[in-house]
Amino acid sequence: MAISIGPINLENNVILAPMSGVTDMPFRRLVKRQGAALVISEMIASQALIRESRKTLKMIMKTPEEFPMSVQLAGCEPEAMAEAAKLNEDLGANIIDINMGCPAKKVVNGYAGSALMKEELKAAKIIEATVKAVSLPVTLKMRTGWDDNSRNAPQLAKIAEDLGVKMITVHGRTRCQFYNGRADWDFIAEVKNSVKIPVIGNGDVKTEEDAKTLLEKSQADGVMIGRGAYGRPWFLNQVSHYLKTAQKLPQPNIFAMKDIMIEHYQEMLSHHGGEYGVRLARKHLGWYSKGLPNSADFRSKVNLMDDADQVLSFMTQFFDQCIDKELSRMAA
Repeated sequence: MAISIGPINLENNVILAPMSGVTDMPFRRLVKRQGAALVISEMIASQALIRESRKTLKMIMKTPEEFPMSVQLAGCEPEAMAEAAKLNEDLGANIIDINMGCPAKKVVNGYAGSALMKEELKAAKIIEATVKAVSLPVTLKMRTGWDDNSRNAPQLAKIAEDLGVKMITVHGRTRCQFYNGRADWDFIAEVKNSVKIPVIGNGDVKTEEDAKTLLEKSQADGVMIGRGAYGRPWFLNQVSHYLKTAQKLPQPNIFAMKDIMIEHYQEMLSHHGGEYGVRLARKHLGWYSKGLPNSADFRSKVNLMDDADQVLSFMTQFFDQCIDKELSRMAA
C-alpha cells in the first residue's frame, strides 16, 4: 500500500522509526537500500540545531539515496521549532517530523516530547509555527497520551490535521508506560477514525505477522518499525514483502550477514571517525551477533576493544568461524 505525504509518494508503507543513537546516516542508508519506504533521523533538539553544533549538524547529514529522508525535531518553543525547521529545509531535508512522543525524562523535563500531549494549546502553537515556517510536508509522531487517564491522541491528531500536518504516527503506549506492557494497536484505530490524513502505527512490531496484525487492528495506513530493526536492517523489506504477498522472504545467510555488518561498521567509522565510531558501533555488533554461536563471548570481548582495526579483525574472525560451522553443518 503506497502512502502520500503531501507531494511525496512512498513506494510502500513500511517506515523506519527515529531512534536516538541508532538512526544515524550509515544505518538509515543501509535500511533504505534494503527497501524501507521512509527513513527518519535521530531526534534533534531544535535549540541545539539553531546553535549549529558540529555533532548536531552531523546528525542531519543525508545522502541522495536516502530520499525521502525526514528530520525529526523536538522542542518546546514555537519560534525555535520554526527556525530549526527552516534551517533543515535549507539544508535539503525532504520532510520535517515533530516529536511529541519521546518519553525520556531529560526530554519531558524540558517540556518537549510526550510532555506536550499534556498541553494541547502549546502543542498546537508548535505545530502551527513549524508548518508555516517551511514549504515541506510536516508530520507528527506521538503516543496515545500522557497516561491512561488522558489518552488524547485522537484530539491532538485532529488539531494537527487542521493545522496542516500531512501524516500522523502513533506509538501505541502512553508516556507513563515508557516501553513496558504491550502497545495498544486497537486504540490507534481511534486516531485513524479522527483524521483523513495517513496514520502510521508503531510499537512492538518484531515479526512480519506483528505488522499484519497491527494494520488489521489499527486500520492504519502503514507501520513504523523501531527496535524490531536492531541488528536486522533487512527486516523492513521482509515486512513490506510479506504485507504485499503474504509470503516470507528468507533470512540473509551468514555470508550476506557478514558483508552487511562489515559494510555498516566501515561506514560508521567513515561518518563518525574511528574512536567515536567504534563506541557507537558496539551496540550494532551486539545486535548483529545475537543468536549466533558464541555470541555472548564475542560481545563481551568486542565491547572492551577501542582500536578500529582490532575490532574489524575480531568481527571478521567471529563471522568466519560461524561460516565454517555452517559449511560443516551443510556438508554433514
